[in-house]
Amino acid sequence: MSELQSPGPIRRVALLTLGCKLNQAESETIARDLTAAGCQVMDAPAAADAVVINTCAVTHIAGRKSRHLVRLARRLSPQARIVVTGCYAESDGALLRRIGADLVLGNDGKPALVGNLLGNGVQHPRPLDNSPSSDAAMACRLRTRSFVKIQEGCNEVCAFCIVPRTRGRERSVAMAEVLSAVREREADGVQEVVLTGTQLGAYGRDNGEEGGLAELVECLLAQTSLPRLRLSSLQPADITPGLLRLWEDSRLCRHFHIALQSGSDAVLARMRRRYTAAQFRQAVAAIREALPDAAITTDVLVGFPGETEAEFEETYRFCREVEFAALHVFPYSRRPGTLAARMPEQVPEAVKRARVQRMLGLAQQLHDRFLRRFEGEVISVLWERSREDKNGAAPVWEGLTDNYIRVFTAGVEPLDNRLLPVRLSGRRDGGFWGELVS
Repeated sequence: MSELQSPGPIRRVALLTLGCKLNQAESETIARDLTAAGCQVMDAPAAADAVVINTCAVTHIAGRKSRHLVRLARRLSPQARIVVTGCYAESDGALLRRIGADLVLGNDGKPALVGNLLGNGVQHPRPLDNSPSSDAAMACRLRTRSFVKIQEGCNEVCAFCIVPRTRGRERSVAMAEVLSAVREREADGVQEVVLTGTQLGAYGRDNGEEGGLAELVECLLAQTSLPRLRLSSLQPADITPGLLRLWEDSRLCRHFHIALQSGSDAVLARMRRRYTAAQFRQAVAAIREALPDAAITTDVLVGFPGETEAEFEETYRFCREVEFAALHVFPYSRRPGTLAARMPEQVPEAVKRARVQRMLGLAQQLHDRFLRRFEGEVISVLWERSREDKNGAAPVWEGLTDNYIRVFTAGVEPLDNRLLPVRLSGRRDGGFWGELVS
């Protein structure tokens, strides 16, 4: 089915997103298109005329969450049209239809999603920057920190990863199109753009953009006045002198997310990763030499088939010695159709759980150590949103430094979408309490 038959007008659309920053970028585009078409875009499915669910399939837990959202949307809004897209729609679309989805679209169907949903119902286009048609939280996200897709797909086919099946081969967005999207965000008052993709370092390999990612970033810095530009994720081989030189422009955020997965060369080889632990360490050293205060964060996959206790300890020691600012820890999840799913010596679930807990304990220690370096310093914070204080005091605002430290402050004055200097004065909720500096 290519078009959703609508029994009535669609004015309120709930948009729910799981998974990576690439999914967030695509959901943001969907939200902008819906808002321009006159729809109210919401965070919750209750009372919605339609629910769009952008799913993830990277782990079995992501798949379970995707199914849960479909069932939840059907229960909370029985009459709503439910559209499901994303990677889980690619991998198990038939099941999604059985549990309540009216329309299932793969990733390639996302550009046509709004047209399929609204049909000829696009009647009241209005500009995004002053539109009343999105709820407050959604509108704040759309104009404060924006995700722009520059690339998707992967040619590398790691043994554990389903993404090459759900996202396809590497495809880059033309540089002129990326520049246009960033300028559009800038015109809307966005303070920070995050460049997203499956393999950012592969940018340009498929469409003749010879300068690759470095040339794109240089172009965006030169041809926009955007206050902040952030890269979502890189590989060790992407960390070159030419790329690091671009951080001479302070608008480029001092945050590098580089997926490690394992600190054991034997496990990395079985995973079919394209680097060794030593090469990863060299990339980290190059970043720290150029940008000593940069946050370097990573992903760790625990319990890959055949991972011995000694190999896990290699990973644990590697992370401790490198001193990442943050660790995202995942237990290995068997994904049908991947090489690892057929490997012998699958690690027992209880062993995986124990190893995950050890890594999470280390992650907390490393994050605390990173934060201690900045206590008392003055750093610019981009304020994103507020929440009511439980004791009825002034609202609590939260935002991020360029090196990805979460900061909180209290005040009745609206701070959203403002970039302001803040003294980091005390610890709170995994980040800092901040004092505005006049």
